[in-house]
Amino acid sequence: MKVLFFTGSRGEWGYIKPILSLCKKNNIKYNICATNMHLLENYGYSINEILNDGFKVSDKIFMAIDGYNPVTMSKSMGVLMTSLTDVVNRIKPDWVVLAGDRSETLVASIVCSYMYVPVAHIQAGELSGNIDGLARHAIGKFAHIHFASNKDAYSRLLKLGEEKFRIKLVGAPQLDEIKKIKESSISRKKLTEKLGIKNGKYLLAVYHPVTEEYSKIETQIDKIIQVLNLSPLNKVWILPNNDSGSLIVKKKIIHNKSSDHYLFENLKREDYLNLLKHSECIIGNSSSGIIEAPSFGIPCINIGRRQNKRVQAKNVINVQKYELSKIKLALRKAISYKFKKKLNNLKNPYGDGKSSERILKLLINERKNKNLLIKNLTF
Repeated sequence: MKVLFFTGSRGEWGYIKPILSLCKKNNIKYNICATNMHLLENYGYSINEILNDGFKVSDKIFMAIDGYNPVTMSKSMGVLMTSLTDVVNRIKPDWVVLAGDRSETLVASIVCSYMYVPVAHIQAGELSGNIDGLARHAIGKFAHIHFASNKDAYSRLLKLGEEKFRIKLVGAPQLDEIKKIKESSISRKKLTEKLGIKNGKYLLAVYHPVTEEYSKIETQIDKIIQVLNLSPLNKVWILPNNDSGSLIVKKKIIHNKSSDHYLFENLKREDYLNLLKHSECIIGNSSSGIIEAPSFGIPCINIGRRQNKRVQAKNVINVQKYELSKIKLALRKAISYKFKKKLNNLKNPYGDGKSSERILKLLINERKNKNLLIKNLTF
């Protein structure tokens, strides 16, 4: 069996790395096609993380057109489509594994489907409030196997007309490395020393632009920065991905940087998870606050509509409107002893940390299914 893993962002790497590790362990042939922000120096050049983790990247596709606005975002998708077609045609994989809901992932699903190459889609069927949510369900129509992270996503895929044999309830593979992180001996002091952060309590801030609200992005990030600047805690920023509006967010964060702000374009997956583990809370609109943070019992302040429809554990405090008073109140609640005490022994609705094993086993077994490429919608 030969598997092609397609990835365009640091978030997706967290999805597929545990599966790739199992492929190496079991001598299963794999290729990695890296594209989009993995190859951008201004966004952390995260391909280095893939290489440093000991994986070989067989193909690099440069697709991102500078500007990072709605026009360049759309044009970049077209650049990717022509190049990826040649990659898939050359490798001729038994499976192409896609993860999540980004625009480049949608392009990859279209390419593979029209070339009649089986597509497996990790975290299919979930809801989110951004255009990415539309992309996720569009990918589902082109995918041949759906790996759902929870029962809600599983049920939605059935309602969307997908055949039952294609839907597999496996959990979220990005949780598979968390057990090791939870048991690691690295202290907050050692971690902050390693990353050049002043020792002490800190807030972890990860905010991505909401592409449908392009004209409001500057005001939105201003409100978040204002609230964080009122806190005596250190602030650790992970700068945004390269979606439309990202330059606006980055410039605002950099312009308002003070001595207790620490900025990172990208971090090793292990370092990021340890930062999350030792933080007082995560604030912004990253899926990691919804998916990974519950495993550590870390509070999440989820602002705006980007993640507002996802299945959530009790660690999430939603702030729908960008109002200073509401964000302040949420932060006060999140770092309070009373709220944190409620999160002891919190169950994560996204899985048990054994998803990668299930996914790889299913890929091996399902490739023999003669009906795989012939999709019939049930509605």
